[in-house]
Amino acid sequence: MFAKNELSAAVTASLLAVVVAIGAMFWAPPRDLLLWLAAVLIAKAIQIVLCAQFIKARRDEVTASAWQTRITAAELLYGVTWAAVTFISPDTQGEAAHTFIFASFLIVIAMRMLFASALMPIVYAGTLPMTAAIVICFALLDNPFYWAMAAMAVGVHIYFIWLTSGFNSTVVDMLEFRAEKDALIAELERAKAISEEARARAEEANLAKSRFLATMSHELRTPLNAIIGFSEIMQGEILGPHSTPTYKEYANDINQSGQHLLNLINEILDISRIEAGRYELNESAVDIAKVVADCYRLMRLRAEAKGLKIVELFEPGLPELWADERAMRQICLNLLSNAVKFTPTEGTVTLSVGSTSLGGQFLSVHDTGPGIPEDEIPSVLRSFGQGSLAQQAAEGGTGLGLAITKGLAELHDGTLELKSKLGYGTEVIISFPKRVIEPTTIVSEIAETKAEKPRLAWRARAPRHMTKGPITDRLPFGRDNRT
Repeated sequence: MFAKNELSAAVTASLLAVVVAIGAMFWAPPRDLLLWLAAVLIAKAIQIVLCAQFIKARRDEVTASAWQTRITAAELLYGVTWAAVTFISPDTQGEAAHTFIFASFLIVIAMRMLFASALMPIVYAGTLPMTAAIVICFALLDNPFYWAMAAMAVGVHIYFIWLTSGFNSTVVDMLEFRAEKDALIAELERAKAISEEARARAEEANLAKSRFLATMSHELRTPLNAIIGFSEIMQGEILGPHSTPTYKEYANDINQSGQHLLNLINEILDISRIEAGRYELNESAVDIAKVVADCYRLMRLRAEAKGLKIVELFEPGLPELWADERAMRQICLNLLSNAVKFTPTEGTVTLSVGSTSLGGQFLSVHDTGPGIPEDEIPSVLRSFGQGSLAQQAAEGGTGLGLAITKGLAELHDGTLELKSKLGYGTEVIISFPKRVIEPTTIVSEIAETKAEKPRLAWRARAPRHMTKGPITDRLPFGRDNRT
């Protein structure tokens, strides 16, 4: 900072010396003043050369203490040359000359303290010679007025030193903050580089995973289809009865295991496509109530086998929803399957479908199972996540059902809300935005790509009432699940 300040003010400082030399011509010989001016300019040139060399030097080759010593010595020489003007022709100096020298020194001292405030040793080296010269000169004069001016020069110098010390502290703090900022920026750059590298690796890993799943899905499904097909033939004894009844049981076990493995592969592929953003929706007008009713019929035998009661609460006259029917069916089956799986014997599963206050629709599945601890809900919603009670009481599973359901709901711009308490069961609410349409607004079939979909006239529906009273009277936790 000092070197840059000196280089920027080199011309100004030199012109100031020229002005003082011109003003001193009223009492001092021009020859003496020219010699003094030459000495001042030479001292200033030495300073400028040193500062320029320091700026150009490579930082890894710079020794700060050595350069500070050189520049301080040059500053001391500069201060001494300035102080010498006080002793040029002292016999011819009058009150005007003394006042001129006093004012000039105050200006020079203030400038030197301002430019050198970053380094206090340089401040002392450049200003003390001038103050000392004034004090000595005025003290030698037998006049109380000059003694007062000498005392004033000392007081002003002390005051300037105090101000410069405060400014120096501010500069040091600023440099420390700048160093911290630079260190923080460097740390952020390193973190960014590490993050970019990690992101690149993650993308490579994700691509490798996608390729692996695409390859393995084909390699696994082909033999599984054969296993499931032949096991069904053996189970049905199409080619003739088994000589041993146990073989038929084995064929049934093979078939069930193959179906379970095929479902697992399909779930892994679904969650992989959803996470990679490659799950494409084939949207059309879908009646959610009808989809839920179909799913209930598929799960009814399983529910009756466990002695469960399933209650259907469907709002009448709901408009169709613009959605992927296969995804809607998968959402409903996942939720209903979980509810049937985790609800104990003689429990109740409630299916609710209705409209929201914002013109959308919701699907709610509530069971009277053991519930989920609140601290485990986030992990349950993640892929392969299962609650501790579910792991003890459930029939088994991959932990992908809720993750797939949540992903499919978000693809429809919807949300999944899971509410559960230990001993009070669990409720999962899927809310869809304002995607309802009137049947008469469908003007053509859905194109094969999203870019070719026909534009539809969207219209919000006002909330309707259930056939058996307001839905909020029957849903758990006392909340209005339409919002």
